[in-house]
Amino acid sequence: MKRLPLAILMALFFGWLLWSVSVRQAALFAVGIGLGGVLASRRFGFTTGWRMLVEDKDPSGVFGQLLLLALAACMAMPLLGYFPELTAALGPPSVSLIVGAFIFGLCMQIADGCGSGTLYKAGLGIPMNAAVLPVFAIGSFLGSVHLGWWLDLGRTQPVGLVSEWGWDVALAATLAGLALVAAGISFYCKRYHLKAGRQPKPMFVRKWIVGAVLLAIFATLNLVIAGQPWGVVYGFGLWAAKIANTTGLMDLSTNWFWSQPGNAARLHETVLLDVTSITNIGILAGALWVSASSPDCGKALTGKQWIVVLIAGLVLGYSSRLAFGCNVGAMFSGISTGSIHGWIWVPLAFAGTIFGLRIRRHFGL
Repeated sequence: MKRLPLAILMALFFGWLLWSVSVRQAALFAVGIGLGGVLASRRFGFTTGWRMLVEDKDPSGVFGQLLLLALAACMAMPLLGYFPELTAALGPPSVSLIVGAFIFGLCMQIADGCGSGTLYKAGLGIPMNAAVLPVFAIGSFLGSVHLGWWLDLGRTQPVGLVSEWGWDVALAATLAGLALVAAGISFYCKRYHLKAGRQPKPMFVRKWIVGAVLLAIFATLNLVIAGQPWGVVYGFGLWAAKIANTTGLMDLSTNWFWSQPGNAARLHETVLLDVTSITNIGILAGALWVSASSPDCGKALTGKQWIVVLIAGLVLGYSSRLAFGCNVGAMFSGISTGSIHGWIWVPLAFAGTIFGLRIRRHFGL
């Protein structure tokens, strides 16, 4: 689609949301367009950044993510401290978090995308990610259906650093933790390349820096407008849940997750009232806008590769719900708003990524 008719459609949908739904939802759609545009134009992939670090000892992608976390924390934590009506992305340390984070990290490399990556690459029109998106949604829904059972295996109460320590101490501790991670990665990569007799790869690359700055700004706008941090996975699960509920495939009235008041209300409302869903729709639109001038067809897959990718996409969605989010909801929003579960999620997902890359190479993905 050409950019002019696409821009007209996006403007009409924005105006309709403004008139028929709410100013907040229209604003969140616009924020989503910004997020999708940045993710797609910068090719700011969380999955890609981790793969670059493991396979090529190239730290630039992960350094971009660390910069994003630092900038977002600098904006989000004072807001959370001064405006208690805003909520952090809190998740309980639990067995489900441990299992879910590891499996998610493994599957995201096979499916070539986390939650946001799958979304913006589907918007770019890449066939593999477009096919993964619906099975991701089904998996996320199934994970929500089983979440109560997983939590019964063991959990503790969520811990928010801002509420426990105050925003200033929480921010200082978060920045110190990110700096420590950056120093460790820098030392590891430089040492590896010097031992191999090669020039170390640059830590900071323009596309990652620009992407980090813009994403931090849009994510902060999302926090202020929605009253909660940027998330992706919940919207996927909600879409599948509404289909299952409407068609009578499953009675969700007694399910632990979907019988909770907030979730039950969203189940019976239009998805356009859900803050995560409307942002996801915006991300798709923003990526589609980029694809109009920068199309990406991806790579052709064999039948066996398609089967592996789709299974990975289904498990990716399932594990994302167990882990209380993906690289956005758990890692980015968790750490930048002071949730301990975000710090637990990262090393487990990274360990899963190492195994996922081996499987990816085995199948030639």
